[in-house]
Amino acid sequence: MTDEITARPIRIGIAGALGRMGQALTAFSVGRNDVVLAALCHRPGSEGMKVDLPGQQSDELVSMSEALAQAEVMLDFTAPEATVAVVEASVAMAKKPALVIGTTGLSAAQQAVITDAARHLTIVQSGNFSLGVNMLMGLVEQAARRLAADDWDIEILEAHHRRKVDAPSGTALMLGEASARGRGVDLAPMAVRGRDGITGVREAGSIGFATIRGGGIIGEHSVIFAAEDETLTLSHAAHDRALFCGGAIVAARWAARCAKPGLYSMMDVLGFTPAA
Repeated sequence: MTDEITARPIRIGIAGALGRMGQALTAFSVGRNDVVLAALCHRPGSEGMKVDLPGQQSDELVSMSEALAQAEVMLDFTAPEATVAVVEASVAMAKKPALVIGTTGLSAAQQAVITDAARHLTIVQSGNFSLGVNMLMGLVEQAARRLAADDWDIEILEAHHRRKVDAPSGTALMLGEASARGRGVDLAPMAVRGRDGITGVREAGSIGFATIRGGGIIGEHSVIFAAEDETLTLSHAAHDRALFCGGAIVAARWAARCAKPGLYSMMDVLGFTPAA
């Protein structure tokens, strides 16, 4: 079955098809040889609406349940509440699709729903599907492991468009987690998510976050390692949402081949984690 899936295009569905990322995923998926666009859905009440496909006739939005039934893998880059609905509906399906989830801003309770569902579903979840960003995470972890916390301060700067509603970004938090892993600590007690007024001296070992929102910035992330006499900056800038789409398609094909339910990341997809 794995070889058969590897050789043929897989059937994907896209949730939130009218959203910015949904539209980008739809346009990116049309006319490819490795995936077939099986179904598009949006919020309840949008069923039957027409969606223009690049170079092809328009398609109609279907209900979420119909999209899940038609797709081998559902791509979900929506909002937390919508993602939870997709996850819960997928668990209830007789023939369960795999899920690729790029939604950020999830609460602990919402993440718990996804984690629990992974006992029954193959789920690839990431705050960023860019290959470059995932390579950046690996470099950040290595740098944090080798640069002493007492001597090197870590600051994470992220910038996104004015419409992004969560902060810090999911990618920034992933970079924070990579920094914390490198230092062998938990991120939560070390994270400083904002500074204002008389903040006092910076605590050694803390990991700072700074956020910029404006215009149409797709996504820019920098991790600054600052010592007294030198500064190291590792950074990544996204110029086109297609880079996230390409990573999502790679993740979707990996998920279709993966017969074992579980919660996976792009580190698994890219082969950076050892096989179980």
